[in-house]
Amino acid sequence: QVQLVESGGGLVQPGGSLRLSCAASGFTFSSYYMSWFRQAPGKEREFVAGISWSGGVTYYADSVKGRFIISRDNAKNTVYLQMNSLKPEDTAVYYCARGRATMSRRKSDYDYWGQGTQVNVSS
Repeated sequence: QVQLVESGGGLVQPGGSLRLSCAASGFTFSSYYMSWFRQAPGKEREFVAGISWSGGVTYYADSVKGRFIISRDNAKNTVYLQMNSLKPEDTAVYYCARGRATMSRRKSDYDYWGQGTQVNVSS
C-alpha cells in the first residue's frame, strides 16, 4: 500500500534551518509529482512547494520562495524540503503528498498524504 512518512521536524530559532524528508513506498515514486503542504493551528492546509516527477520543475508558494528548496532522490524514493531563514509564521505541521496527475497547488489534486511532521520556529 502507498505510504508517505515525513521526518525532520523540530524546534528551531528564527533565522535557522531545517531539512524535512518524506520517504515513499508502495508505488512507483519516479512516476509522480510530489508536493509539500503545511497547516498552522486554526488555518487551512496550504501549498508550500511542488516538484515534477524528474525533479526538473519546481514551484513554490510566494511566502517561501527564495527560502525553501524542494528536491527529490528517485533512487531513494524520497522528497526533501530544505527550509532556510525560518520565520515564526512558518510554524506548522508539514505534510508531503502525492499528486494525482498534473502539477497543482490544490489539495484535491493529491491522493495520498503523510501523517505530518511538526515544525516550530520560536526563540
